[in-house]
Amino acid sequence: MSFDRSVKIAPSILAADFANFGAECRAVEAQGADWIHIDVMDGHFVPNLTFGPPMCAALRPHIHTVMDVHLMIAPVDPFIEAYAAAGADILTAHVEAGPHIHRTLQAIRGAGMRAGLALNPGTPAEAALGLLDMVDLVCVMTVNPGFGGQRFIHSQVEKVRSLRAAIGDRPVHIEIDGGVDRETAPLVVEAGADVLVAGSAVFRGGSVDEPAAYGTNMAAIRAAI
Repeated sequence: MSFDRSVKIAPSILAADFANFGAECRAVEAQGADWIHIDVMDGHFVPNLTFGPPMCAALRPHIHTVMDVHLMIAPVDPFIEAYAAAGADILTAHVEAGPHIHRTLQAIRGAGMRAGLALNPGTPAEAALGLLDMVDLVCVMTVNPGFGGQRFIHSQVEKVRSLRAAIGDRPVHIEIDGGVDRETAPLVVEAGADVLVAGSAVFRGGSVDEPAAYGTNMAAIRAAI
């Protein structure tokens, strides 16, 4: 997976049809998705429960782009090998999820995956600065993690700008997760983001039987930026 800073759209399957995840991944990729974003929640670190390594393993054959797995769980370390075995390309852990994030990032890379670091809205950009040489991606949460469909928190745009300046020429993506749509996408891209996680803004109005809406929705986001 070579690095480039072109803007990528990563549909979140949290907004897809839970009964048709494999078909949804294939459909949204066929309509132009760059990555597939998988939100893992444990009902402990965040107030919701989704799925784990077996679901990721089941989806792997249906994903031909990048499997971008976002762990909203604590602890992270006991599950790293399981997500590597499930085929994750990128594994993102929250800086707030444990006391030894440097060790966690080392373990993710040691398991053969790219390492992502997520920051909650209440966590400043400074929390990532000492870790930028350990990561391949910084995920800025523009909603409080745990549920899809929330409103974008505009104060996070300046956090993106600060991170972009700090990253410099390092091959590190800035990912935005939460409330991304045609109105908010231009704001974060201008500030320096290059990966946009979008759920309802991509999947709204479509289905596996009528997936053209997915392409239309993604084209509208691309046009806006």
